[in-house]
Amino acid sequence: MNPRIGSWRGRRVWIIGASSGIGADTARRLMQAGARVAVSARSAPALQALAALDAQAMALPLDITDHATVLAARDALLAEWQGIDLTLVVAGGYVDMRADSFDLAAAKRLVDLNLGGVLHCLDAILPVLLRQGTGGIGIVSSVAGYSGLPRALVYGPTKAALINLAESLYLDLAPRGISVYLINPGFVDTPLTAKNDFPMPALMTPADAADALLRGIEAGRFHIHFPRRFTNWLRLARLLPYRAYFWLIHKVTGL
Repeated sequence: MNPRIGSWRGRRVWIIGASSGIGADTARRLMQAGARVAVSARSAPALQALAALDAQAMALPLDITDHATVLAARDALLAEWQGIDLTLVVAGGYVDMRADSFDLAAAKRLVDLNLGGVLHCLDAILPVLLRQGTGGIGIVSSVAGYSGLPRALVYGPTKAALINLAESLYLDLAPRGISVYLINPGFVDTPLTAKNDFPMPALMTPADAADALLRGIEAGRFHIHFPRRFTNWLRLARLLPYRAYFWLIHKVTGL
């Protein structure tokens, strides 16, 4: 559904949300493959340590909830590169929440980060892609966006919105020669999932997740999801009638 990528050498890749986890490991692998990589996140020291691994790399601190910092990072990048071949929006957050612990302020902050932040990134990168008539954008959502899950009362809806957003972007951008990637990880061992106090089936390392992500992009896939032995189960579950789906989720999670 997207053009295949045979080599990363010389490609200009901007990773937003690269201070740790999937974003950081993806950046390392791309540097090793010869790409020109820019890394962004809020933690300047972590970015600088990552960028120090490669003479071509750039560290561009930003906060995706702050529109002005996203635009400033984009402008700095264009001044250096004059164009961008791929932007990966990995940044996001998680709040464990159920109906009996609903917190409006926390919910609004999560929506602002997981959805509003991605919209800030789109506002920065879409004019560049449309002007170039080439390049691509990848949005990291989550399998939690496939359908409702316990303890994901607000997190799940923000990720469902990103799935819909990526689908709509593909319809608009693919005919114009611009690639779109929807990336739905399962459980990955990151600082976010470290907070979880429940079993996480098929837990992946960030390194393995980065490999799966890049293999999907190289193959030209639109929907990149991993690990498939877990994500395909969830994709099938969402096709069940609600009565069966709700019973299954209660049975499997005990919640």
